[in-house]
Amino acid sequence: MKSDLPKVLQPLAGRALLAHVLERSAVLNADQMLVVYGHGGPQVCESLHGYEVEWVLQAKQLGTGHAVAQAMPLVPDANNVLVLYGDVPLIEANTLRNLMDRAQTGCLVLLSVILDNPSGYGRIVRDDKGNVTHIVEQKDASESELAIGEVNTGILACDAARLHGWLNDLDTDNAQGEYYLTDVIAKAVTDKYPVVAVTAPTEAEVLGVNDKVQLAELEAENRRQKAMALMRNGVTLLDPNRIDIRGNLACGCDVSIDVNAVFEGDVYLGDGVVIEPNVVIRNSKLAAGTVVHANTVIEDSDIGPNCELGPFTRVRPGTQLAENVKLGNFVEIKKSRVKKGSKVNHLSYVGDTEIGEMVNIGAGTITCNYDGANKYKTEIGDGAFIGSGVNLVAPVKVGKDATIGAGSTISEDAKPGQLTISRAKQVTVKGWKRPQKQ
Repeated sequence: MKSDLPKVLQPLAGRALLAHVLERSAVLNADQMLVVYGHGGPQVCESLHGYEVEWVLQAKQLGTGHAVAQAMPLVPDANNVLVLYGDVPLIEANTLRNLMDRAQTGCLVLLSVILDNPSGYGRIVRDDKGNVTHIVEQKDASESELAIGEVNTGILACDAARLHGWLNDLDTDNAQGEYYLTDVIAKAVTDKYPVVAVTAPTEAEVLGVNDKVQLAELEAENRRQKAMALMRNGVTLLDPNRIDIRGNLACGCDVSIDVNAVFEGDVYLGDGVVIEPNVVIRNSKLAAGTVVHANTVIEDSDIGPNCELGPFTRVRPGTQLAENVKLGNFVEIKKSRVKKGSKVNHLSYVGDTEIGEMVNIGAGTITCNYDGANKYKTEIGDGAFIGSGVNLVAPVKVGKDATIGAGSTISEDAKPGQLTISRAKQVTVKGWKRPQKQ
């Protein structure tokens, strides 16, 4: 990968390759999930510490068969084993279920795929009756074997006791000088144990990653799959090739998403939500009827129904908007709650603030919530009107129906229903002239 980051931690849709494999396989409800790690070991374990897995160190990288053999002492002989790969992230749960169902009938099940260009992959060799006899790796293959289009994905399922025995019998008599997991196929055939090859439904779900080009190709395939799923569920995508979902996106009815929208973490869009171009939404919920105009960023927030945000609005973590709230051009809001019908129309910063119902905040208003060490709260009552260019120095309260004159700096509580103004007296200096350059 030409990277300091181990391959299985390379990001696909915002999450590590290995995280995708763990999440897709978790639906099988296995008794155990074991991860064999070697290169970049501590970094891999630390990055994925939140997953319920057992970590198994492969101190020396001596091949795929050797890797699986490190985990087998932890697996009861009575169990069935499914072997997956940390760099094959798009494998589908239904495919895995099919493999496990077949393995439980008393056979070794391989997952194969037919490729137009099988170069680099181990070929599945069958006899005249179509039975699998063995797998030959690219470097060990004859000319006739290289012509085979059916290849091994490396994914297999079988009885644990049998697999344990075959792994103990592996040798390194091959071009790589490694213990090949694929050699257990020939051993199963020798033992007259049934070997079945199941063909993957699509090539995409068994593709692995060996460089940044292949990683980009899988990223594109992942985007395509998620876009197709959204459209089948009724979401309108103005260009399905220009949406990026790095997590889980759930949508209600009649949602419309324009180009270059990015969704990260867990995002919900309610009925009729409209997302305009170049919008980024992270871990947030948007209720029905909300419109997000172009170039807006929303993160870790809860947006009520029929709100209007943007363009060029930044909604930072901890923000809660009630219904019919409007945040306009170049507004930044953070850790604040805004009640029904209030407006912050343009060029304002609102932080650590409680805003009541039907409040109007004028252009250029700033809540001065930070003194360099501590954060303080601003409270604005229902129906208040804040003029343009106002500084509200927290902690401060603006009463219900109060009006704050434009250009004021308010550092003491403003009384309900009253006009509060704080301005320096305007002075004209007669005869004053601008300095001239010498």
